[in-house]
Amino acid sequence: MREIQMVDLLTQYERLRSDIDNAIFSVINSSAFIKGPGVKLFEEELQEYLGVKNVISCANGTDALQITMMALGLKPGDEVITTNFTFIATLETVALLGMKPVIVDPDPGTFNISVEGIAKAITEKTRAIVPVHLFGQCADMEGIMKLASRYNLLVIEDAAQATGSDYLFPDGTKKKAGTIGNAGTTSFFPSKNLGCYGDGGAVYTDDDDLARKIRSIANHGMKVRYHYNDIGINSRLDTIQAEILRVKLKHLDSFNRARQAVAAYYDRAFPGCSQIVIPEREKYSAHIFHQYTIRVINGLRDDLKKYLQENRIPAMVYYPGPLHLQEAYHYLGYGENDFPVTTALCREVLSLPVHTEMEQNQLEHITGTILEFFEKHK
Repeated sequence: MREIQMVDLLTQYERLRSDIDNAIFSVINSSAFIKGPGVKLFEEELQEYLGVKNVISCANGTDALQITMMALGLKPGDEVITTNFTFIATLETVALLGMKPVIVDPDPGTFNISVEGIAKAITEKTRAIVPVHLFGQCADMEGIMKLASRYNLLVIEDAAQATGSDYLFPDGTKKKAGTIGNAGTTSFFPSKNLGCYGDGGAVYTDDDDLARKIRSIANHGMKVRYHYNDIGINSRLDTIQAEILRVKLKHLDSFNRARQAVAAYYDRAFPGCSQIVIPEREKYSAHIFHQYTIRVINGLRDDLKKYLQENRIPAMVYYPGPLHLQEAYHYLGYGENDFPVTTALCREVLSLPVHTEMEQNQLEHITGTILEFFEKHK
């Protein structure tokens, strides 16, 4: 059995080696390392895949969030609602721009932001909602967009973990994650479902005027060279990464199906184990399993993680601590017990290996070891 990885990028590369190598060497041979033709081609191909009018690439997913907030005209003092159960980038971009992050608990089953929590958090200062499509499944965008319409709020989707996930509206309309709100953002960090071999990110929007503003801000505020229309930053996707992403985009749907097959195997393995809660699926969203995250109840999560490590099985805790308790965000004034769902999840969640190259014997070893652990702890 091959060594089990949380994400096996090397084996995936070996499968795509010829195309990836040709893509990289084509850039080296052209020497068009920055803003080469592959960047524009990738943006156009991703636009077609997502069914969105504009894709603007940038240096990373955090920049994508910041640039979008700047382009939408959010100002210091504006309140922006997001979830307490996410990676820090979602929150820090709000804080960095001088706005007030307003955090709410997620739904305990899907891990995604609670629409009811958003509704309770809206004030006269609220300007935007940033839902995070966590672990590969979309948040309740129907509910979120209704709130946004009612209160005239902007919606910025953090879709970094859900590239390729479909959202199904009650009327049968289907849209890709990140293409529903005013704008969507993503990261192409190597471990993502669509990942490059370094850093990268993008913004999606159907609003042409907003797209022009985003593109300008990402390029030092320039619409025309050396003419600065906006206060901007320097945030570029380099051509080598764009060409790698062009190769991988062709395989994205099959990659996501492979992840779903791994998740289905895990699902079948654990129904008889009362101490494991498997990920909840919603009818309105495809789940493409950026992570397969279980909840381990009865206080055994850390013991299970240690047992897996002893058996050469990696497992990760996303996320070990609520954002409202992080030292940098004490100034927001939240109390230790203000977010009981997030606090409980941080004690219970455990993400198991899930990637495109997993083999049957690896899955058998992982699930067998987990069930063996709980047999010992009856």
